[in-house]
Amino acid sequence: MTVTRLDIDLDRSSPVPLYFQVAERITEAIQAGKLPPGSRLDNEIQLAEQLGLSRPTIRQAIQFLVDKGLVVRKRGVGTQVVHGQVKRAVELTSLYDDLRRAGQEPETRVLSLDTVPAEEEVAAALGVEPGTEVLRLERIRFAMGEPLALLHNWLPVGLAPLTAESLMERGLYEMLRQTGIRMRVAHQRIGARAASPAEARLLEERRGCPLLTMVRTTYDDQGRAVEHGSHVYRASHYSLEVTLVER
Repeated sequence: MTVTRLDIDLDRSSPVPLYFQVAERITEAIQAGKLPPGSRLDNEIQLAEQLGLSRPTIRQAIQFLVDKGLVVRKRGVGTQVVHGQVKRAVELTSLYDDLRRAGQEPETRVLSLDTVPAEEEVAAALGVEPGTEVLRLERIRFAMGEPLALLHNWLPVGLAPLTAESLMERGLYEMLRQTGIRMRVAHQRIGARAASPAEARLLEERRGCPLLTMVRTTYDDQGRAVEHGSHVYRASHYSLEVTLVER
């Protein structure tokens, strides 16, 4: 495995700490594709000599990148790029759509696909009586070979011909669109919490790690609820972006 050398320009007169400048330049290189996943950085001594900085400063920069989930330290390998964090605009799109648009070929593992009686929260979201049969999906979405999100969705029975095989190859929204469903609006709630032991295991994270949460109910152009989702995302790998406009 080759080591990727970077040209890092530092402004030593800036009030911005040098460790942060180094971390930001490496982050920019990762996001620009100059440091693709699997790239290995020079070790701390080499980086310190190259940039004329102390080892503690370089160590702090690398730790900052580790904490952001962009690089990992591996014994016998060194510091290695994992991936760029997935940034998602808050729009009526699916995670599958967004990953494809970002050039990150998504993969899906279907954990379950079955018909269950709707619990009260799901029934209220879909506008049906509690106990009504609904279709429940549980999936793990991967990006760049790593688990990114744990997805739970509920849909009215018979809405679309979904199979585990088709859901591994295509996104849920894509399949709904292909059946003629025109999704127009969604109500969405975003939050955060600690991962449960089961969630941490499925997402290959440490127990109690921070997760972003998203609960969404989507309606078609006739005002019919067509999908209710409750998803959790690895906060180290995923963020949401919102544009704010003054009124």
